[in-house]
Amino acid sequence: MKNNNAKNFITIGIIGVIICVLVFGGISLTRNLGKSSKTITKEESLTKLSKYVKNISPKTGNPVKGQVIYDDSDTTYQELPDLNDSSIAVKPTTAVYVEIFASSEKTGAGNDGYLREMAEEFNRSGATLEDGTPISVMVRTVSSGQQVDYVASGKYIPDAISPSSKMQVRMINAKGVDTEYVLDSLVMNYAGIVLSSKTYSTLVENYEKADVSTLAQATIDGEVIMGYTNPFTSATGLNFLVTLLDSYSNGNISSSAAIDGFQSFQSNIPFVAMTTGQMRNAADNGTFDAFVSEYQTFVNDSNLVKNYKFIPFGYEHENPLAMISSISEQHKEALQIFATYCEDNGSKLATECGFNQKPEGYSYMKNEYDGKELIQAQKLYKENKDTKPVICVFVTDVSGSMDGEPINALKNSLVNSMQYINSDNYIGLVSYSDDVTIELPIAQFDLTQQSYFKGTVESLDANGGTATCDGVVVALDMINKQLEVTPDAKCIIFVLSDGEQNRGYSLNQIEDVVRGLQVPIYTICYNNGDMNSMKALSDINEGANINASTDDVIYQLKQLFNANM
Repeated sequence: MKNNNAKNFITIGIIGVIICVLVFGGISLTRNLGKSSKTITKEESLTKLSKYVKNISPKTGNPVKGQVIYDDSDTTYQELPDLNDSSIAVKPTTAVYVEIFASSEKTGAGNDGYLREMAEEFNRSGATLEDGTPISVMVRTVSSGQQVDYVASGKYIPDAISPSSKMQVRMINAKGVDTEYVLDSLVMNYAGIVLSSKTYSTLVENYEKADVSTLAQATIDGEVIMGYTNPFTSATGLNFLVTLLDSYSNGNISSSAAIDGFQSFQSNIPFVAMTTGQMRNAADNGTFDAFVSEYQTFVNDSNLVKNYKFIPFGYEHENPLAMISSISEQHKEALQIFATYCEDNGSKLATECGFNQKPEGYSYMKNEYDGKELIQAQKLYKENKDTKPVICVFVTDVSGSMDGEPINALKNSLVNSMQYINSDNYIGLVSYSDDVTIELPIAQFDLTQQSYFKGTVESLDANGGTATCDGVVVALDMINKQLEVTPDAKCIIFVLSDGEQNRGYSLNQIEDVVRGLQVPIYTICYNNGDMNSMKALSDINEGANINASTDDVIYQLKQLFNANM
């Protein structure tokens, strides 16, 4: 009887949690509803912020000029990390094998493991070439956007790639690398917009239908808050961008009409998510009324299927298998054998994983764009996404635990990625250890500010304690004062630290202020530090958390700056 009572208690608790999620999940933070018990008004936040800053009494540093060197060459090769064993989803089992880059929805666990399971089965099948040589496959998890960067830059070239969409293959071709399709499609998937039933009804009632065009107009009109992923890294994000531009131009995504339409749409986007996970967290917290997703992800989430609508758009996600034309004939033969194995044995598994299911209402986009046009769309996005300036403060940990390699890595991260910050944004720099120092007051990121930023970052030294939250408080105060000058700006804080706070205000003390002011905080964790505390800080307002120890922090910062700055 005790066990039954305990089970009932647990069940009631779980039901309560689910009810809370359903109640608050679709409510927008921007409408001041659905706040947690710790959320306070903006006015209350500013009052507490002023008190905290007075107690902290930040110092003023002496900015140092550094030499800014412009380099128009493609630096992707240097930014990309060296691939290690952590990216390997399936290991080869024979001396002769082919290596495949594949997107994460095919190489993960459970319903995201189609290609991983097929590769493991193939490696157990005893497959051989015509001459009897045993063969196997190795599969690495590499995002669709990164596949383009690795192959096009020559940093690392596998035998074959399987991005989410043929768009990435066309982009690789446009960058000078020849490919051949082994299979046009391993599994079929579709991009779409996930929106609540209420938002769907709003679109149909006020705009007569629910599609990308009406959603864009509803976003412009302030009726809907939309979220999408970084078009430099995400196939779904790129697909959405191209579909949106096409909706304004009908065949010319670089036209002035497309640019004007995109700028109007973008002006009401809170932020572009660095990852699908960040976007989903924002949607769960009520920041977005609608967000992009792939259909395979949607159908595998019973809560989404029950409570949300899926509106398909754009190109099909064919998940092709394309070989690099320069590989050996032996490897080409091996890939053909593997492709045939997938065709003959993978249909049931693909369906079980949620692939090969066409969503209701899907209509293929009529206009086809080549690789050069897709690359131009990304460039257009980068140049026109900031319809409002961005105010950003970098908060740098210069405590004793950052001494040596961590502080050098921090400097390297900022100096090498600052070139991706648009010059019309407003940038400031704070450092902290026992105390907080305003190293560089906020100013437009013109050549003078860039020079001061670079020189001041390079002059940072590490010693003392760690007052992370004090640094955040001072950054918030700087941003609030700059907003008096540029009131329509978007605001971001970057915290670069090992996460081990031992001085000043605690996260618990400042959390309501951060939430009340609604400034997203992106955290970059060095020295294998306290990722949990850094993530807790970034989760308050749907920021992202980056592990700098993964060796690709500069590449990740580049993509993040491309998306938001």
